[in-house]
Amino acid sequence: MRVWRLAVGVLLALSAARAFAQDPLPSWNEGPRKAAIVDFVHRVTTEGGRDYVAPADRIATFDNDGTLWAEQPMYFQLIFCIAEVKRLAPQHPEWKTQEPFASILKGDVSHALAGGDKALLQIVAAASFGITKAEFDARVKEFLSSATHPRFHVPYTDLVYQPMLELLAYLRANGFKTYIVSGGGVDFMRVFALEKYGVPNEQVIGSMGKLKWVMHGTTPEQIKLPEILFIDDGPGKAMAIENIIGKRPIAAFGNSNGDLEMLQWTCAGEGARLCMFIHHTDAEREWAYDRDSKIGTLSTGLDVATKMGWPVMDMRADWKVVFAFQAH
Repeated sequence: MRVWRLAVGVLLALSAARAFAQDPLPSWNEGPRKAAIVDFVHRVTTEGGRDYVAPADRIATFDNDGTLWAEQPMYFQLIFCIAEVKRLAPQHPEWKTQEPFASILKGDVSHALAGGDKALLQIVAAASFGITKAEFDARVKEFLSSATHPRFHVPYTDLVYQPMLELLAYLRANGFKTYIVSGGGVDFMRVFALEKYGVPNEQVIGSMGKLKWVMHGTTPEQIKLPEILFIDDGPGKAMAIENIIGKRPIAAFGNSNGDLEMLQWTCAGEGARLCMFIHHTDAEREWAYDRDSKIGTLSTGLDVATKMGWPVMDMRADWKVVFAFQAH
């Protein structure tokens, strides 16, 4: 029986491998965007070819929010932070009259966020100030295991894009090293990036807060402070790539103006390059938005992509499936 099970397992693995070889992107419809990806990978991995790139230089970077998972009706990390404000409110009676917390506790999130970046940073800081990285990780894990999306009623981590998971796997199968370069908090993303995307912590780059070194007897700890160290957005993404990765990517994927500089930096290099925007055009299976959206604004990015000839992935036309649970 054991030998039989082993044989079945081997056959299934071989079958999956053959299917992957025949179509590494089964959730993508045939068309120019899928063809551009497959052609690019073929060119940079064909030894002796004009566009061949050594494995050590096959770097691909991905934005997270709106590129690897959904970002509506607001960034999922912000939803987590708002939930934390509500959970911690009994410990902070002053929040009842202090904005932006007072509006959150009244259920008026729009008014709370009307304070702009200052209000946003206050909310994010309240969810993490004064705790260790381990404590923060535990809070994020609890949230992701219990909270559900208001529209789809599934865990937030079920809202990862199946076609992008296939793309990550396809690139790695062809010798690429895949990085997440996102404006989201690096500590938040590292909680789930390996499990959901197959991207280890050291390949996750994001916005960072300051830490404080504390010794409790002989035990060291690093405590999160309510101060920003680095915002990984816009030009910051290109600078983070240079400072942390140390190599210019040959492929980059994003969905908003905040990703533009990452794509520009990538495609300004020599040799074969692939820069692609994800265009949210599917109101039925996901959302349709671009230029005027408060989240994932894609105005300048669309203009530059058109001018530069970069492929713009059309979610409604290019993806057979958006989320894996929709295929059942």
